[in-house]
Amino acid sequence: MAARDKKLNQKHLQILLDLLGEEENKNCADCHTKGPRWASWNLGLFICIRCAGIHRNLGVHISRVKSVNLDAWTEEQIESMQAGGNKRAQEIYEKELPPNFRRPADDS
Repeated sequence: MAARDKKLNQKHLQILLDLLGEEENKNCADCHTKGPRWASWNLGLFICIRCAGIHRNLGVHISRVKSVNLDAWTEEQIESMQAGGNKRAQEIYEKELPPNFRRPADDS
């Protein structure tokens, strides 16, 4: 890997870690498990490994999943995450949920 690419990856990783440090992103957007390390970059949300598997099964035409620290990220993907965030995604995708909606429970 070229030194320039490595430096860019480090910059992207730091941006993602900063975003994960924000209160709204400290839990999985779907199941609220603490410490998500995966993201659906086209939806702009952070998710846990379990929910990442579910998102992968939805197909890339719906959710494009990447690891926060294991995958290389493009500028476009980073910008999508910066424009998104779990709070914004929930305001969009969960706006019409009924009051008695129950989130999936953690398997542990």
